[in-house]
Amino acid sequence: MGKNVKVLALLQEIDLKIDSARGEKQSLQEGISALETKVEEMRQDIACQNAELEAVEGEKRALEENIAAETDAIARSETRLRDIKTQKEYQAVSKEIAAAKKVKSEVEEQILQIITRSDALKAAIGDRERELLELETASGGQKGELLARIEQLDAIIDENLASREATAQAISPSMIKKYTMLRERRQGVAIVEARNGSCLGCNMNLPPQVFNSLFKIDSLVACPHCQRLLFLRPEGEDTTR
Repeated sequence: MGKNVKVLALLQEIDLKIDSARGEKQSLQEGISALETKVEEMRQDIACQNAELEAVEGEKRALEENIAAETDAIARSETRLRDIKTQKEYQAVSKEIAAAKKVKSEVEEQILQIITRSDALKAAIGDRERELLELETASGGQKGELLARIEQLDAIIDENLASREATAQAISPSMIKKYTMLRERRQGVAIVEARNGSCLGCNMNLPPQVFNSLFKIDSLVACPHCQRLLFLRPEGEDTTR
């Protein structure tokens, strides 16, 4: 493998490390966002339940005011009964008292139903607040681990960017331009190994003259199928990197 092609292959190796680190970092950042979203959604859920509880308590207070008003009305009517002289007026006031007591009883039943609803909401809010506390604790631990890994990835990215800059200086601007264009068009892989007469980028067989030219010159040879640049790996070189 000639010097130019070797440097390009090294540049791509560095770029793929950067791509991998950036991809993992993005995934971890999305994981952090998902944790934060889950916590926020639970907080909003609790806020909605508290708002509902406040409305229920307000409804209860209004009904209690109605009870107080009906109780006062009944007391006044019962006081009037002692001073009534005619049977007709007595019957009329008695009907008023009976009607008021009926309304009061109905309102008291509504209050009992509201108290049951209020107690259920308070219990549900208590459960959700405990769940939120557990979630915040667990999320905080997970988030800390993710942030620690992101810090490691930032260090890896910075280290490889420095290596990339140094490596790119040995390559002509025109070659860098072609390499960059190929990376954009070929999912980040611009240069691939040719082995046993095939391009390992697209796994297509190479014309014999194309494959043979890789042995003869230190120039950029492209796969006629996927247009990626080709290189031959020297025998004995580690292929697991």
